[in-house]
Amino acid sequence: MNIAYLTTDDPLYLPSFFDRVLSARDDPANVFVVPPLYGRQSTLDAAWRYLKTFGPVATWGLTRRVLRAKLRHQSVASVCGRHGTACESVRDVNDPAFLELLRRAETELIVSVSCPQIFKRPLIDLPSAGCLNIHGAILPAYRGVMPSFWMLANGESTAGVSIFFVNDDIDAGDLCGQQTFEVRPAESLDGFVRRSKAIAAELLLEVLSQIDDGVVRRVPLDTEGGSYYSWPDRAAVHRFRQSGNTVW
Repeated sequence: MNIAYLTTDDPLYLPSFFDRVLSARDDPANVFVVPPLYGRQSTLDAAWRYLKTFGPVATWGLTRRVLRAKLRHQSVASVCGRHGTACESVRDVNDPAFLELLRRAETELIVSVSCPQIFKRPLIDLPSAGCLNIHGAILPAYRGVMPSFWMLANGESTAGVSIFFVNDDIDAGDLCGQQTFEVRPAESLDGFVRRSKAIAAELLLEVLSQIDDGVVRRVPLDTEGGSYYSWPDRAAVHRFRQSGNTVW
């Protein structure tokens, strides 16, 4: 398959994900990286929101880790370079010019990996094999933003990763892959996300193999019976810490 991966500029968790996936597949592939921002948010807006929510200690921890990763040239682009996979930056995945680029590349499947932009119908309908999204929770529970944080804050003992075919709604569509795993006691959010991304890479390889073989199973998600979460507030962060969890 000719696959287009739509992802974001994250040097902490996504390089290892793409290293695993690209090393296991020999498809013609293109990786497109969008800024790690939501809507019209600026980089300063994102930093301020994180600081207000998680406080100065967690923000300093994030800053140090990002700087360390950048000094080590750790990025999605560098991983793509090692695997000979094209990697380009794009600002808007719904832009008609970008859609035309995908058409010229004869894109058969789109895979969204932590892409923070909402996909519109022309993008969803473009690839012949469909458009997949990876979500770090057991859908239809924990739809929305930062499911890893919310599962820890709510004291869940079991977490998971889901892969589904995208439709017009947020974190909805047809489920085609799901893997659960146990939450470790007093696990940091950082460690939890790293485990989740490693599990997601293996699950994606399984789903892609099923698509190759024409045996992928699609089950509509019942979002009425699920749950939805937005960006955490300070009360949620307090509950997260009271449960013995840390960010780093």
